Amino acid sequence: MQIVLPPEVEAMVQRQVASGKYATALEVILAGVKLLEQQGDIYQGRLQELQEEARIGWEAYNRGEVVDGSIAMAQIRSNLRSRHTAPSE
Repeated sequence: MQIVLPPEVEAMVQRQVASGKYATALEVILAGVKLLEQQGDIYQGRLQELQEEARIGWEAYNRGEVVDGSIAMAQIRSNLRSRHTAPSE
């Protein structure tokens, strides 16, 4: 495969090589591809976590175990205030 990089990307690759962190432009490109792969893995993992959290929330809702948002926020604020004003040990 051959690709043509835009001048600004080519300059960035050359700066990375010049910095000594990478020996060749190919190493810079491979590092970038690896980062993309890692980012995709992180995204998929977080997506699965969010889907699981949504499923848990939906099941709680169906069991009637939910609290109105304004009530929940009032409880959170109250908890924060009590923690903030609690005497230190």
